[in-house]
This record gives sequence, structure tokens and C-alpha cells, in this order.
Amino acid sequence: MGRMNTTTPFSLRLSWAQGLFERGDHLGAATALAELVDEAESARLAPADSEAVLHSVTELRLLLARAYFQSAQLGRAEATLRRVVEDSPTDSYAHLLLGRTLQRAGRHAEAARPLALAEVLGGYAKPQAYGSARAETTPTA
Repeated sequence: MGRMNTTTPFSLRLSWAQGLFERGDHLGAATALAELVDEAESARLAPADSEAVLHSVTELRLLLARAYFQSAQLGRAEATLRRVVEDSPTDSYAHLLLGRTLQRAGRHAEAARPLALAEVLGGYAKPQAYGSARAETTPTA
């Protein structure tokens, strides 16, 4: 299926992007979702009769960040998640994803704070560091 244009209803393009994500085409999903996030953000700033207004920009950004993470676009995932955390500071899942993204980028010290917030805010268990045996010997306090 080719790229959809903005004359295609927002909900159909969102379903298509979610389908790409679920089938493992994270790069394609990221491209489609980035367009939807931009459209939803524009609709929120200048509401018109746009279906995009009905969709949560935060939820769209979280899915976009997951697509970036899964397609190893860690810089984009981090930037997207920092925006989510800025807009929704108590979103524990966003903190978890940010921490996991920083871990995957090898930035374990920076990952500690968002992972701790995810644990406190949402009860998420602190994930082990990627490829690091040191995680088991590091004190937790």
C-alpha cells in the first residue's frame, strides 16, 4: 500500500500507521505517525473542522516514539519523549520509554532519573541495563 495523502480521513491514516507498527514496519509507521502528529499539533493550535483535533497528541507522540525506538532512531525517540514528558510530567510510561531509549543509546547515567520516575509514578520495575553486567552489582537507592 502506498503513502496516503491528507485527503484520506485522519482515522484511516492512523489505523494504517498502527497496522504498519503492529506488522513490524516501524520505519514506515514512524514516517506515517510523524505526519499525523504534525497534523494533530497544527489542528490543536488552529482548530478547524479537522478530525485530527479529536486525537490526543500525547498518545500519538507515544506511539511515534515507540516506532522511532523500534527502528533505532534513538535521537528522534528521545526528542519526542522529552516533549511528551514536558507536556505530561506524570506519564509514567513516557518516563519508562525515555529511560529505555537512553539505555539503548548507552547513556545509562542519564537513564536513571526517568527510570526511577517510571517506577515511582507507575510501578514499572526498573529494567536491566542493555548488555551491562554492572547493572546487577549497582546499589539501588
